[in-house]
Amino acid sequence: MAAQQPRCLMSSSAPPEKIPVSERIRYRLVGAECRHHANDNIAAYIEDGELDELQAEVQAKMQEVLKSLVIDTESDHNTQETAKRVAKMFVREVFKGRYLPMPAVTEFPNVERLNELMIVGPITVRSACSHHLCPIMGRVWIGLLPNEHSNLIGLSKYARICDWIMSRPQIQEEAVTMLANELQERVKPDGLAIVMEADHFCMHWRGVKDSQAMMTNSVMRGAFLKDPDLRREFLALISKK
Repeated sequence: MAAQQPRCLMSSSAPPEKIPVSERIRYRLVGAECRHHANDNIAAYIEDGELDELQAEVQAKMQEVLKSLVIDTESDHNTQETAKRVAKMFVREVFKGRYLPMPAVTEFPNVERLNELMIVGPITVRSACSHHLCPIMGRVWIGLLPNEHSNLIGLSKYARICDWIMSRPQIQEEAVTMLANELQERVKPDGLAIVMEADHFCMHWRGVKDSQAMMTNSVMRGAFLKDPDLRREFLALISKK
């Protein structure tokens, strides 16, 4: 079945530059039958210069949100630049993992045939809850059991990959799985383990009674899933950090 095209583009006779940039990007995504959920990366469907346009569009719509909240941004000096700041924050900072391509990551062969447990972390990460767009702040530990065919990457690159994955609206359980998928594909280890512990500010901000609760979840693959001793060693080591 052919993908349904956005109605405004199918029926509009306006030149492309007059169509909102969000609709132009969505048109390409739908035409390619590409999913574009909150935690998906859509950089491949954004053309040069369109990120600036998208930021400007978000700014204009954010200004309307402030207006609907009955905030007089014209006379309130504290909110005169709020729409601009929020648009930049969403597009360029906290949700940049949706709009920017994967950062460059140098890989090198496992010449020494390392096959012992490697642990990276804790890596400080920030994300956002896709339910309320509130911050998720936490730490990630990564365990790897490489083999002679694994592609090793530099220590700082793990932090770059984490930041790219986490800088999107999402839920923590899916974020950890996406990170595991990316590392599995790049490193190709015999075993992969990821643990994420995070604080969800939607609980603090909205006044939920048990607002001190942390969420911890993990992904275990390969040797970490099959070998309980290896799994215990990993968990014991990260508990000391």
